Amino acid sequence: MALFSRAAPAATPLDGVDTVLADLDGVVYAGPGALPFAVDSLNRAGETRRLGYITNNASRTDASVAAHLRELGLDVRPDDVVTSPQAAMRLLTERVPAGSTVLVVGGDGLVVEVEKAGFTVTRSADDGPAAVVQGFAPEVGWAQLAEAAYALALPEEEGGIPWIATNTDWTIPQARGIAPGNGTLVSAVHTAVGRLATVAGKPETPIFDEAVARFGARHPLFIGDRLDTDIAGAQRAGIASALVLTGIDRPKHVLAAPANSRPTFILGDLRELHEPYPEVTVKGDLTSVRDAVVRIDGADVHIVRAGERPIDLVRAGAAAIWATGRGIFGFRVPERLYADPFHRP
Repeated sequence: MALFSRAAPAATPLDGVDTVLADLDGVVYAGPGALPFAVDSLNRAGETRRLGYITNNASRTDASVAAHLRELGLDVRPDDVVTSPQAAMRLLTERVPAGSTVLVVGGDGLVVEVEKAGFTVTRSADDGPAAVVQGFAPEVGWAQLAEAAYALALPEEEGGIPWIATNTDWTIPQARGIAPGNGTLVSAVHTAVGRLATVAGKPETPIFDEAVARFGARHPLFIGDRLDTDIAGAQRAGIASALVLTGIDRPKHVLAAPANSRPTFILGDLRELHEPYPEVTVKGDLTSVRDAVVRIDGADVHIVRAGERPIDLVRAGAAAIWATGRGIFGFRVPERLYADPFHRP
């Protein structure tokens, strides 16, 4: 019998996972270039697990996305990529007859999927489309938005046609910074016609359902950079999630995350997929993650000990604030708790 026993090592975020589903913008790349550590970390994960990619960005085809990822050093085939236009086709085929004419607002990524699904593409409301499908593309401008507005003038409950949006992300990470996303373009049409679109991509579940079915996932982990779309969507779909701080949402957003968009794991970058994930320890009014310790006293959040790793301080602060059940606006939070030394575009 051993005189001393060792505690079992903490599990990594990948333990027990059979399929890793990764978002793209802000997780794998920002603009054309890979984010630090992303490619090596995903390749390592893919050695023992199914690896797939989910993107709300509707501007490119699955084949072009796969080609881009291969250029970055990932082993990817087109069918490893699940796009929001593909999820939109699930919805469209349920709402309009096969072979119908569909008004497309978007680029090649959307046009290709609409045609593959057997529909006829038009860019004009004058062609009497049976539905409008809208997705992001850099070239989308006023003229395309206006055609959508003309086609959607009559509310659906009064006999108007369906309107499906691939996604409603407000922003999209680019190499030069953060740019407007499809949500801003959908909002422009909404403002003109007073209607709401049916959404196929994150945070809605059709895109997750497509990925789980395609990859045969039983215990998937989804990795994203946005709480409101990626993490909220994974939670709705019943999938464990990891938020990586290399894209849109920052530590201050994590601390303020509502219950419906809190990740299972918080990562500084994707190297931490392969590291033991520390447990949260609560003793009295102290919340600890490794050597980072936070205490809440009424409306005040105190850093008792910052610890060696900034990510552990974020984890401890989030756990302490979330456990209270109170909104972030009810606290005085020290700036050091949401300092942002993490990689981002």
